[in-house]
Amino acid sequence: MPRQDKSDTRSPLVGLIMGSTSDWPTMSRAAEMLEKLGVPFEAKVVSAHRTPERMFEYARTAADRGLKVIIAGAGGAAHLPGMVAALTWLPVLGVPVESRAMKGIDSLYSIVQMPKGVPVGTLAIGESGASNAGILAASIVALTDESVRKALIAFRQSQTAEVPHDPVPVDTAPVAR
Repeated sequence: MPRQDKSDTRSPLVGLIMGSTSDWPTMSRAAEMLEKLGVPFEAKVVSAHRTPERMFEYARTAADRGLKVIIAGAGGAAHLPGMVAALTWLPVLGVPVESRAMKGIDSLYSIVQMPKGVPVGTLAIGESGASNAGILAASIVALTDESVRKALIAFRQSQTAEVPHDPVPVDTAPVAR
């Protein structure tokens, strides 16, 4: 799945989990952002419905293994983020993966409508939500990691620098008469 540099021996700080390998095209966007910001992570398939024992084990051991935040992506019924949030005290960020039946609205509703006391930070549907989950997870890690904080600040500055001041490039703008 992820193309992480194998020479990076740092322990993962972010858990990137998804309900199925079919979620990887979406969730890879979170992995790309984490890599770009220098945040060590692990990526796993952990299905709430098909591998519940794996999910229980993953969530219950996450903090002891050094994770600081979990990004959980799921489509359809999308129970993974909420179930993991119920099993750990770590922050859980939920990414609704677009489904065929309802274009991800079903996943969004499932993740965002958590009962009082079991919060899941819910992101947008699809690739934008996954990218933002990576950035948000990096922001959480940056609270205590100066190198990630510096990378995040540099990323934000480069984003700002890339936004043009004018809607049309000067060399192609129509001449006022």
